[in-house]
Amino acid sequence: MNAVEIIRAKRVHLARLANQGGAAGEIEAIAAVADWIPRPKGLGLKVLLAELARAGVSIKPSSFDAIAVASEVNFQSPESTRLALENMVFIEIKASNQERVKPGFEGFFFALTESEIAAADQLGSRHRVALFNRLSGELLLTSVPEILHRSKSMTWQLSVQL
Repeated sequence: MNAVEIIRAKRVHLARLANQGGAAGEIEAIAAVADWIPRPKGLGLKVLLAELARAGVSIKPSSFDAIAVASEVNFQSPESTRLALENMVFIEIKASNQERVKPGFEGFFFALTESEIAAADQLGSRHRVALFNRLSGELLLTSVPEILHRSKSMTWQLSVQL
């Protein structure tokens, strides 16, 4: 294996680890809050997105990780989903396991995607961002406007896929 192939292999390995770490943080955060459930999958997700669209909210499946819901919902049933929709809070989870993140999440660096910001805009108070420190267990429920107000710096970027 030459140097270029080694670098490519390490990048793939690091990307896989970063993705697994983020998913683990989401699972830990969801487990920490009694009324949070993971984003539905398959048919349940399709029904949920269809009912949101019917209510005038068009968001991408990747714009939230969990839902806070007080009662049980059968996401495969449009009627059950529709009845619970008004009381659902959609949660985007940003997890960290970095030592540099201080209490109160000072020093926490993360990205908000265009679809996450669009979901926050459309859902208003029914969209929250959960900052979760995997090392300390600290969890802060906030919003995109609160994050933007509190941020010390922002760097906008354009991500593309060819």
